[in-house]
Amino acid sequence: MSDWIRCFHPAPEAPARLLCFPHAGGSASAYHPLSAAVSGTVEPLVVQYPGRQDRGGEPFAERADQIVDAVLGALPHRPGDAPLALFGHSMGAVVAYETARRMTGEGRPPVALFVSGRQAPALPRRVTGPRPARELTDAELLDDMRELSGTADELLTDPDLLPLILPPMRADYQLLDDHVHRAGPRLDCPVIALTGEDDPRVTVDGVRGWAEETSGSFDCHVLAGGHFFLDAHLPYVTATIASALRRSATGDVRVG
Repeated sequence: MSDWIRCFHPAPEAPARLLCFPHAGGSASAYHPLSAAVSGTVEPLVVQYPGRQDRGGEPFAERADQIVDAVLGALPHRPGDAPLALFGHSMGAVVAYETARRMTGEGRPPVALFVSGRQAPALPRRVTGPRPARELTDAELLDDMRELSGTADELLTDPDLLPLILPPMRADYQLLDDHVHRAGPRLDCPVIALTGEDDPRVTVDGVRGWAEETSGSFDCHVLAGGHFFLDAHLPYVTATIASALRRSATGDVRVG
């Protein structure tokens, strides 16, 4: 569709579109399993950040609003387009939330916001690393990645792959270090939060804090696993997305 947005599984007749934002260091391909699982229920669209995979020669985004600007500029706005929901995991939840805020301020709010593996934005980011990302050694950054268990250890020890893995991770961590949450109007769309019960960086209470970010409905789903729990629960996540969008379409609002 564009440099910024990919569609692995086109479903133009689906009743809604789901725009997915990857985690720190991640690329569009990280969402391929989820894209395949939800296709038909929604049309899945996936953001591709610069500086990785086929955009490897481009400079990394330094601020969340750079990504928001580019993604909203790349999204087609055509009469009859299906409603748009947003999904973000970890860093992606931050960018999806900022995108939802921008869309709401422009009078075209998303029909739902799904936030995964991330505490509420008003809470301090939980960091176990010894220093800000720009000061971490490669070894410290690798240790941090191992703790989150999102990358196979054999990849983290491959000298040929490290130059592809470490720069986007460091850049995205730096983006998060520099990101400042600014209070503003609440969203009015449903917010659906998902988290792993054993996530070393995200507490369940912290995830429940997302309820304060919307005047709409809120649901919190706590699943088995750590920070990267999504692929192990694809049927559940797919059903959760479908259920939330059905409730949004019918105006069934509940808080849980």
